[in-house]
Formats: sequence, C-alpha cells, structure tokens
Amino acid sequence: MKNLSIFLFALTMISSQAQQAVSYNDENQKLEGIVAVPEKKIANGNAVLLLPAWMGIDNNAKENAAELAKLGYLTFVADIYGVDKRPTNPSEAGKLAGYYKSNIKGYQKRIQLALNELIKQGANPDKIAVIGYCFGGTGAIEAARTNMNVRGVVSFHGGLGRDASRTIEPIKTKVLVLHGADDFYVPDTEIKAFQDEMRTAKADWQMVYYANSVHAFTHKDAGNDNSKGAAYNEKAAMRSWEAMKVFFEEIFR
Repeated sequence: MKNLSIFLFALTMISSQAQQAVSYNDENQKLEGIVAVPEKKIANGNAVLLLPAWMGIDNNAKENAAELAKLGYLTFVADIYGVDKRPTNPSEAGKLAGYYKSNIKGYQKRIQLALNELIKQGANPDKIAVIGYCFGGTGAIEAARTNMNVRGVVSFHGGLGRDASRTIEPIKTKVLVLHGADDFYVPDTEIKAFQDEMRTAKADWQMVYYANSVHAFTHKDAGNDNSKGAAYNEKAAMRSWEAMKVFFEEIFR
C-alpha cells in the first residue's frame, strides 16, 4: 500500500507538471489558460489551440489537452471569458457564450490572443491547428473564416451559424466539421447555409456525421439521454478523435 501511495503521488505530480496555468491579458481583462507540454514534442513545433465549450476550461478540455500532449502536440487551452467571469451553471454559460457569438469581433480577438500565447510557449507559428468543442467549435470555424495563421481547424459538435450580412471571404485554412447526425440544436437550414458558405469561400472542407449522436457527444458528463439534446456517445467520441488525428497527419505534412 505504501508503494502504491508513492506511485499515485508521483503520477499526480507528473500530471500537474504536464499542465500549467498561464496568465495573459486582453487589455485590462486578465485571462488564464492552460498549457499542456508533451514529454516528447513532435518535430517542427506542431501545436494545437483548444477552444473549450461554453462552460469554459472544464474537465473535458483538460483531458483532451492531456491526450493531445501524449500525441506529442504542444497544446494551449484558451480562456475566452476571463478569470473573474467563469460561469458556474448553464444559464451563466449561455449568456457568456451568447455575448461572444453576438460580438464576434471580441471572440475572434480572444482566439488570436490565445494563439499568440501558444506561440510564446514554443509553438511554431506556421504549424498550428485549432480545435473546439460546442461553443469552441464555433470559434474554430471563426479562426478559418478570418484566415488566422493556422494549418487547419476542427469543430466537434460546434455551431455553424454566421451573420448573413457578413461578407464571405476566401478561406485558405482546411476545415473539418465533426457533427452529430441527430443534433437538433443545429438546424438543417444552418447546416445548408454553412455548406454553401464553404463552397462560396472555395474552402477545403469536410463534414462527418455520426449516427445516433446529438450535441456534446464527446462530453462524458453530458449523460446518455439523446432526447435532452446533449448526450455523450462513446463510439462517436472515439471515431471523431480518430478523424481529427488523420486530419492532423495531413495538414502537418
């Protein structure tokens, strides 16, 4: 038992060292993201910016950052809201996410600041991918829409909407959308508008649907009741992660 306790303590210390809080700022707003540093980085400084779901930096984001680090990617989890604006319940999260969806320039700025911080942590500025979950998936697509200097973006069950008054610019960044086939939070009209946008923008894009999956299908804490609109689906979570890995192999060649 004593040896087991020592092992578990050492494992905890290794995990805490692998992920560290990083402070940065948006003018007077203090932000605090998390950097996950791999033991063995992939050559050329390939890195990933992770945009979390509407609850901010949650366990799902931390776990996925850890898994990306195991794959060798330097990973930074962005803080979109700020250290003093962390939501404590879905109602607060909905209001905060809604604010940034309505004030898209502010969301884009927070994403760019996180990208800048990832580069400060050692990422090659020309070898970065952006991934996002739900609200963060919307942010990943925004990174493509504004042609941030990233190789590709991956949206896991993200919103696809765009203000119709916005001009559609050519998209140079490669786009991968991983979507629940039964996600009724993203209506068919929004999907069609997104796909038309990608065609107009002459983007290199892919959209993969996962059967029997609704919103938040990668989140283990979302329950398993699809009728609620958000639920975990182990098979879809696994398949979408593998799809992301294949996409990374392509964009980081």
